[in-house]
Amino acid sequence: MKRKIFTILLLLVAAVAVVTVVHSQSSKTMHKTATTVQKPINDTREQRHKEREQRRAERLAAYERFMDSIVLARNFKFVPTSVQQEPAGSTRLLSNPNYELSVWGSEVDVCLPYIKGVTPPYYYVLLNYTLPSVSRYLTEQTHDGWNVSFSTSLFSATEYNFTLDIYSSSGTATLTIASTWYPDVQYNGSIISIN
Repeated sequence: MKRKIFTILLLLVAAVAVVTVVHSQSSKTMHKTATTVQKPINDTREQRHKEREQRRAERLAAYERFMDSIVLARNFKFVPTSVQQEPAGSTRLLSNPNYELSVWGSEVDVCLPYIKGVTPPYYYVLLNYTLPSVSRYLTEQTHDGWNVSFSTSLFSATEYNFTLDIYSSSGTATLTIASTWYPDVQYNGSIISIN
């Protein structure tokens, strides 16, 4: 009986030793295989990463060229998302999809809320005009994009100066309307193409 237990223990120890030797040899082989497989996977991942960066850079450059082309062609629309009376008025968010400033050729369409009043209480009015022509239309390229400015009387005795700072890389813009009688009004929004 003791002999049987001793034989079983001896066989068990031998089996554990064999399993340990086989396992260490297979893990070395797997480590070598994993190292050789890991390197090509990392190279492929790095290459895909660089390709994605290049495609993004190409898309961004194409978008900037697109923005430049619609500004130079005078075929764009400014869609405001907020309005604020300068220098420190409260900001009001705009969600009406009909508010816009459209420039197409020599014509300009204005449909924007405007803050009037020399002293408080200020009040909102709607500038809703189609202007067949504007005076002193100027397009100037800046470091960030474009500065578009023009003047119009909006069929009144007051002259309004429109200044649009366009950021070509993001498609955003800031519009400032200045007049001699009222404080400046500033709008933030985006530039889109007119279809």
